[in-house]
Amino acid sequence: MTAETAAARQLLTQARTRTAPALREAIDELPGHLRHLAGYHLGWWDEHGRARDGDGGKALRPALALACARAVGSTATATAVPAAVAVELVHNFSLVHDDVMDGDATRRHRPTVWKVFGVGQAILLGDALLSLAYSVLGRLPRLYPDAVRMLTAATTDLIEGQSDDLAFCDRLVVTPAECLAMARKKTGALMACSAGLGALGGGGAPAQVTQLCEFGADLGLAFQCADDLLGIWGDPATTGKPAYSDLVSRKKSLPVTAAFASRTAAGDWLLAAYHRDDLNLHDAAAAVELAGGRAWCQRQADELIERARASLTTGVPLAHTRELSALAALFGRRDR
Repeated sequence: MTAETAAARQLLTQARTRTAPALREAIDELPGHLRHLAGYHLGWWDEHGRARDGDGGKALRPALALACARAVGSTATATAVPAAVAVELVHNFSLVHDDVMDGDATRRHRPTVWKVFGVGQAILLGDALLSLAYSVLGRLPRLYPDAVRMLTAATTDLIEGQSDDLAFCDRLVVTPAECLAMARKKTGALMACSAGLGALGGGGAPAQVTQLCEFGADLGLAFQCADDLLGIWGDPATTGKPAYSDLVSRKKSLPVTAAFASRTAAGDWLLAAYHRDDLNLHDAAAAVELAGGRAWCQRQADELIERARASLTTGVPLAHTRELSALAALFGRRDR
């Protein structure tokens, strides 16, 4: 592990420590059964309500929000904690609903909420988490109107991106450009919001908020590139998802669409075989790689991270840019 990676992982640990009490306080506001579902999804207890030390997520968005608050010169980053918690709640709303729509039975090494408690309960939990996010923003009364506008715009983009992703399932061919545009909305928008709300909560000037939103958007798209690579080649023991999960669901992910567009024999084979019931997943993964989809996707992630890191020193003045740079390095090359 490099010193930069160690520094970034420390930021994630600090973010979980800083935001955990506020997140638990927010979840405690939910009515009994919904609170139980939320705690299960976040890994705090099992399906029977017994406490457990589960995987509650990577905390990338809270870490980004708090780091951006420091980047605009805030020494009292506690003012950014509600912003960090709000985006984490929206993120988890999207995960719960995505699991239903995608039919995913496993997340974070355990059965998904819908698999244990039913589709209806999972939908209601997602709705409750989204509503709760706006309640948490109410703890920033001075910034509330601007914060609500920012979170609403990001959530709308996220939902539109998910709608596009679902629509891709009914199409034979999706281009890499279309897939990138979808990912900018589905993943990039909320990451941009995490950075922007953190900067807003930290008292940043409008130009700083805008710059960090753009920084976060690039990180979000790089994150999705890395996520799509893990959806094919990730280690199930680390990711908590089945092997070749995106191929099982015939997802039109970034490496897959790049393979389709490659005009190679491997890409043509993949396109012809992709929706057959007898698709060999190992052969499909090999075809994506042979067609250049894996390398193209990793290259996209690397270029986005480099652009994001360069923007930290070419725009308006920011503090603690080494923190943000270290955090950025985690987004494009992940194992989970």
